[in-house]
Amino acid sequence: MNHKIRWRSVVMTFLCNGFFMSSLYAQGIISEWSSVKTPPPPTLTKILVDPKNTALLVLDVSTTTCNLEVRPRCIAMLPTVKKLMTTARAKNLFIVYALGILPKPGVPADIWPEAAMVGEEPWVRSGPDKYLNTDLDKILKEKGIKTVIVIGTASHGAVLHTAAGAVFRGLNVVVPIDAIAAESAYAEQYTAWHLQNAPRMAASVKLTSVDLIE
Repeated sequence: MNHKIRWRSVVMTFLCNGFFMSSLYAQGIISEWSSVKTPPPPTLTKILVDPKNTALLVLDVSTTTCNLEVRPRCIAMLPTVKKLMTTARAKNLFIVYALGILPKPGVPADIWPEAAMVGEEPWVRSGPDKYLNTDLDKILKEKGIKTVIVIGTASHGAVLHTAAGAVFRGLNVVVPIDAIAAESAYAEQYTAWHLQNAPRMAASVKLTSVDLIE
Protein backbone atom coordinates (compact mmCIF):
# COMPACT_ATOMS: atom_id res chain seq x y z
CA MET A 1 0.00 0.00 0.00
CA ASN A 2 2.78 2.42 0.92
CA HIS A 3 4.45 1.62 -2.35
CA LYS A 4 1.28 2.54 -4.27
CA ILE A 5 0.91 5.78 -2.32
CA ARG A 6 4.50 6.75 -3.05
CA TRP A 7 4.04 5.96 -6.74
CA ARG A 8 0.90 8.08 -6.95
CA SER A 9 2.77 10.90 -5.26
CA VAL A 10 5.55 10.70 -7.81
CA VAL A 11 3.07 10.70 -10.68
CA MET A 12 1.16 13.69 -9.29
CA THR A 13 4.38 15.62 -8.76
CA PHE A 14 5.45 14.88 -12.33
CA LEU A 15 2.09 15.97 -13.72
CA CYS A 16 2.03 19.16 -11.65
CA ASN A 17 5.56 20.06 -12.68
CA GLY A 18 4.73 19.31 -16.29
CA PHE A 19 1.65 21.52 -16.12
CA PHE A 20 3.69 24.29 -14.53
CA MET A 21 6.39 24.08 -17.19
CA SER A 22 3.82 23.93 -19.99
CA SER A 23 2.14 27.04 -18.62
CA LEU A 24 5.50 28.77 -18.29
CA TYR A 25 6.41 27.94 -21.90
CA ALA A 26 2.95 28.56 -23.33
CA GLN A 27 4.25 31.48 -25.40
CA GLY A 28 7.64 29.99 -26.19
CA ILE A 29 10.53 32.43 -26.30
CA ILE A 30 8.10 35.38 -26.02
CA SER A 31 7.62 34.66 -22.34
CA GLU A 32 11.41 34.75 -21.82
CA TRP A 33 12.24 37.54 -24.25
CA SER A 34 13.22 40.22 -21.76
CA SER A 35 15.42 37.85 -19.77
CA VAL A 36 17.55 36.62 -22.68
CA LYS A 37 21.17 37.70 -22.31
CA THR A 38 23.20 38.85 -25.29
CA PRO A 39 25.95 36.32 -26.06
CA PRO A 40 29.56 37.51 -26.18
CA PRO A 41 30.76 38.86 -29.54
CA PRO A 42 32.39 36.37 -31.90
CA THR A 43 36.12 36.27 -32.38
CA LEU A 44 37.26 37.69 -35.71
CA THR A 45 39.72 35.65 -37.73
CA LYS A 46 42.67 36.76 -39.84
CA ILE A 47 42.15 35.53 -43.40
CA LEU A 48 44.88 34.69 -45.90
CA VAL A 49 43.27 34.77 -49.33
CA ASP A 50 44.19 32.37 -52.11
CA PRO A 51 43.26 34.27 -55.29
CA LYS A 52 43.20 31.06 -57.32
CA ASN A 53 40.08 29.70 -55.65
CA THR A 54 38.46 32.64 -53.83
CA ALA A 55 35.62 34.83 -55.06
CA LEU A 56 34.15 38.03 -53.68
CA LEU A 57 30.35 38.12 -53.76
CA VAL A 58 28.96 41.67 -53.72
CA LEU A 59 25.31 41.40 -52.76
CA ASP A 60 22.72 44.14 -53.20
CA VAL A 61 25.07 47.09 -52.77
CA SER A 62 22.68 49.20 -54.81
CA THR A 63 20.41 52.18 -54.51
CA THR A 64 17.33 49.99 -54.95
CA THR A 65 18.04 47.54 -52.14
CA CYS A 66 19.63 50.04 -49.77
CA ASN A 67 16.19 51.52 -49.12
CA LEU A 68 15.34 54.29 -46.68
CA GLU A 69 15.45 51.97 -43.67
CA VAL A 70 18.74 50.32 -44.57
CA ARG A 71 20.39 53.28 -46.28
CA PRO A 72 22.08 55.01 -43.29
CA ARG A 73 23.95 51.86 -42.27
CA CYS A 74 24.51 50.89 -45.89
CA ILE A 75 26.09 54.23 -46.72
CA ALA A 76 28.24 54.02 -43.60
CA MET A 77 29.76 50.73 -44.80
CA LEU A 78 30.52 51.90 -48.36
CA PRO A 79 34.08 53.17 -47.66
CA THR A 80 34.90 49.79 -46.15
CA VAL A 81 33.37 48.00 -49.12
CA LYS A 82 35.39 50.18 -51.51
CA LYS A 83 38.58 49.38 -49.59
CA LEU A 84 37.93 45.65 -49.74
CA MET A 85 37.10 45.73 -53.43
CA THR A 86 40.27 47.67 -54.20
CA THR A 87 42.26 45.01 -52.35
CA ALA A 88 40.35 42.22 -54.08
CA ARG A 89 41.05 43.59 -57.55
CA ALA A 90 44.72 44.12 -56.68
CA LYS A 91 44.87 40.43 -55.79
CA ASN A 92 42.94 39.46 -58.95
CA LEU A 93 40.10 37.92 -57.00
CA PHE A 94 37.12 36.78 -59.01
CA ILE A 95 34.24 39.19 -58.30
CA VAL A 96 30.57 38.36 -58.78
CA TYR A 97 27.73 40.82 -58.23
CA ALA A 98 24.19 40.03 -57.20
CA LEU A 99 21.23 42.37 -57.49
CA GLY A 100 17.74 42.18 -56.04
CA ILE A 101 14.28 41.89 -57.51
CA LEU A 102 12.40 44.20 -55.13
CA PRO A 103 11.10 46.89 -55.09
CA LYS A 104 12.08 46.54 -58.76
CA PRO A 105 14.53 44.30 -60.63
CA GLY A 106 18.02 45.66 -60.09
CA VAL A 107 20.43 46.53 -62.91
CA PRO A 108 24.19 47.25 -62.80
CA ALA A 109 23.54 51.00 -63.05
CA ASP A 110 21.92 50.83 -59.59
CA ILE A 111 25.16 49.79 -57.88
CA TRP A 112 26.68 52.43 -55.60
CA PRO A 113 29.75 54.06 -57.23
CA GLU A 114 32.00 52.85 -54.41
CA ALA A 115 31.26 49.27 -55.47
CA ALA A 116 30.82 49.76 -59.22
CA MET A 117 31.57 47.00 -61.69
CA VAL A 118 34.77 46.97 -63.71
CA GLY A 119 34.78 45.53 -67.20
CA GLU A 120 32.69 42.41 -67.76
CA GLU A 121 32.40 41.19 -64.17
CA PRO A 122 29.47 38.74 -63.96
CA TRP A 123 26.24 39.43 -62.13
CA VAL A 124 23.06 37.61 -61.20
CA ARG A 125 19.69 38.75 -59.93
CA SER A 126 17.47 37.07 -57.35
CA GLY A 127 15.83 37.46 -53.94
CA PRO A 128 17.64 36.91 -50.62
CA ASP A 129 19.18 33.60 -51.78
CA LYS A 130 21.30 34.56 -54.76
CA TYR A 131 21.62 30.91 -55.77
CA LEU A 132 17.88 30.63 -56.35
CA ASN A 133 16.99 30.62 -60.06
CA THR A 134 20.40 32.00 -61.08
CA ASP A 135 23.66 30.70 -62.55
CA LEU A 136 25.69 31.63 -59.46
CA ASP A 137 26.59 28.03 -58.64
CA LYS A 138 27.66 27.37 -62.23
CA ILE A 139 29.66 30.61 -62.42
CA LEU A 140 31.63 29.75 -59.27
CA LYS A 141 32.21 26.11 -60.22
CA GLU A 142 33.57 27.07 -63.64
CA LYS A 143 36.22 29.17 -61.87
CA GLY A 144 37.10 26.41 -59.40
CA ILE A 145 36.01 28.53 -56.45
CA LYS A 146 36.31 26.93 -53.02
CA THR A 147 35.91 30.01 -50.80
CA VAL A 148 33.59 32.99 -51.10
CA ILE A 149 33.86 36.31 -49.30
CA VAL A 150 30.32 37.59 -48.83
CA ILE A 151 29.55 41.30 -48.41
CA GLY A 152 26.56 43.58 -48.85
CA THR A 153 22.97 43.94 -47.72
CA ALA A 154 20.93 43.00 -46.00
CA SER A 155 22.83 41.12 -43.35
CA HIS A 156 19.85 38.97 -42.38
CA GLY A 157 18.67 38.75 -46.00
CA ALA A 158 21.01 38.23 -48.95
CA VAL A 159 24.16 37.87 -46.84
CA LEU A 160 22.74 35.23 -44.50
CA HIS A 161 20.86 33.20 -47.09
CA THR A 162 23.55 33.31 -49.77
CA ALA A 163 26.22 32.40 -47.22
CA ALA A 164 24.07 29.46 -46.16
CA GLY A 165 23.59 28.46 -49.79
CA ALA A 166 27.35 28.48 -50.29
CA VAL A 167 27.93 26.35 -47.19
CA PHE A 168 25.33 23.81 -48.27
CA ARG A 169 27.12 23.55 -51.61
CA GLY A 170 30.41 22.71 -49.94
CA LEU A 171 32.12 26.10 -50.03
CA ASN A 172 34.00 27.87 -47.28
CA VAL A 173 32.56 31.28 -46.43
CA VAL A 174 34.22 34.43 -45.12
CA VAL A 175 32.09 37.32 -43.90
CA PRO A 176 33.76 40.64 -43.02
CA ILE A 177 31.25 42.05 -40.57
CA ASP A 178 32.23 45.66 -41.30
CA ALA A 179 31.19 45.18 -44.94
CA ILE A 180 27.62 44.01 -44.30
CA ALA A 181 24.64 46.10 -43.26
CA ALA A 182 20.99 45.91 -42.27
CA GLU A 183 18.38 48.36 -41.06
CA SER A 184 19.36 47.83 -37.42
CA ALA A 185 22.32 46.87 -35.29
CA TYR A 186 20.27 43.97 -33.89
CA ALA A 187 19.82 42.44 -37.35
CA GLU A 188 23.57 42.62 -37.96
CA GLN A 189 24.28 41.17 -34.53
CA TYR A 190 21.82 38.32 -35.02
CA THR A 191 23.35 37.50 -38.42
CA ALA A 192 26.83 37.27 -36.92
CA TRP A 193 25.52 34.96 -34.20
CA HIS A 194 23.66 32.77 -36.69
CA LEU A 195 26.65 32.42 -38.99
CA GLN A 196 28.79 31.28 -36.07
CA ASN A 197 26.31 28.99 -34.35
CA ALA A 198 23.76 27.50 -36.75
CA PRO A 199 24.10 23.80 -37.70
CA ARG A 200 26.71 23.27 -40.45
CA MET A 201 27.37 27.01 -40.61
CA ALA A 202 29.79 27.21 -37.70
CA ALA A 203 32.19 24.72 -39.28
CA SER A 204 32.37 26.51 -42.63
CA VAL A 205 31.98 30.23 -41.88
CA LYS A 206 34.67 32.56 -40.60
CA LEU A 207 33.90 36.06 -39.43
CA THR A 208 36.50 38.72 -39.99
CA SER A 209 36.95 42.42 -40.78
CA VAL A 210 38.28 44.04 -43.92
CA ASP A 211 41.58 44.93 -42.23
CA LEU A 212 42.12 41.27 -41.30
CA ILE A 213 41.93 40.02 -44.90
CA GLU A 214 45.31 39.60 -46.58
